[in-house]
Amino acid sequence: MNWARLHAEDRIPGIDLARGMAVVGMFAAHLLWITPLVWSDPGTWTGIVQGRSSILFATLAGVSLGVMAGGARRPSPAELPALRARLVYRSLLLWLLGVVLLGLGIPVYIILPAYAILFLLALPFLPLRPRQVLIVAGGIGLLAPFLQAWVDALPWWETGSGRMAAWLLGWHYPFPVWIAFVLAGLGLARTDIRRLRTQLAMLGAGIALAVLGYGLDAVSGTRDVPDDGAFWDVLWTAEPHSSGLLEVIGSGGFAIAAISVCLLACRTPLIWITLPLRATGSMPLTAYVTQLLLWAVLASIGLGTTGDLGAFRDTAPFWPLTIATITGCTVWALLIGRGPLERAMTHLPARRSTSSGRSIPRDDAHRP
Repeated sequence: MNWARLHAEDRIPGIDLARGMAVVGMFAAHLLWITPLVWSDPGTWTGIVQGRSSILFATLAGVSLGVMAGGARRPSPAELPALRARLVYRSLLLWLLGVVLLGLGIPVYIILPAYAILFLLALPFLPLRPRQVLIVAGGIGLLAPFLQAWVDALPWWETGSGRMAAWLLGWHYPFPVWIAFVLAGLGLARTDIRRLRTQLAMLGAGIALAVLGYGLDAVSGTRDVPDDGAFWDVLWTAEPHSSGLLEVIGSGGFAIAAISVCLLACRTPLIWITLPLRATGSMPLTAYVTQLLLWAVLASIGLGTTGDLGAFRDTAPFWPLTIATITGCTVWALLIGRGPLERAMTHLPARRSTSSGRSIPRDDAHRP
């Protein structure tokens, strides 16, 4: 049994829990019919997964990157070359895996190509202090949506080469904006998220940002105005997957608050109750890819095509696939250990810094 591994000193159970929640959230966004979220109507609350699950994943990727790179202890100059080499190699594998999944023809946006690019963009920030990383993340979060709104309006995206570029870059998760979420996670990891003080500060900051972003969206009445594609309509919105300024602020804050809630919950007896979700969160890549592969197989057999999203949702696949994934991940984690894809990703070159002889920080516990 690998019970001890899920509670090892080098793991952060709250991060596993947050990733498990993000996995389930992405399953829901893919597999459920979801109505637009209206906070005053509990019947629409499943809409909370739209956009926020993937932003939570991106923020957690930054946290995992920071923990992998030493957590509160920044990597030394001697450690950086080997660490960066591993991350470049891993990014290449993630991108290739993402392209393979795109080839399945499943009508959802595959996040892995975007992840690969985001990890590469985060490399220069690994040696920075936490405050420096968080300032950069905040600056990008405030400025990049202006650039994004302009870039998205270019007619080139409607050409064949533009559509191919969007496909290969994972442009539904555009890196000019989404690097802010990864850097926010990296900065939080650098502040030592194991400390109660840090977790409470994250909760307060996350709630404040969420209230600011969603509050401005509500009082602006942007949802009541038809979106004609004008620059301001694209920029000043908190709509899921818009990469609008208010989504960056609101959903970025939501992700930070959600991570802090999971960290705080794992300080209580909930750490035992949430074991299945934590086991799933310990192998998020395996869970994500398995869901898509099962989708492709089931849709091909039952519908004769993988491309009919509505018909597949009508078969009510959410609960069977979610329960099967959580159960499978729990059994695997307890009987075998690391997820198969997570295990495969560790067979990388440059595991040690040859110049200093010091081990690169282990990423067994929290790889993106």
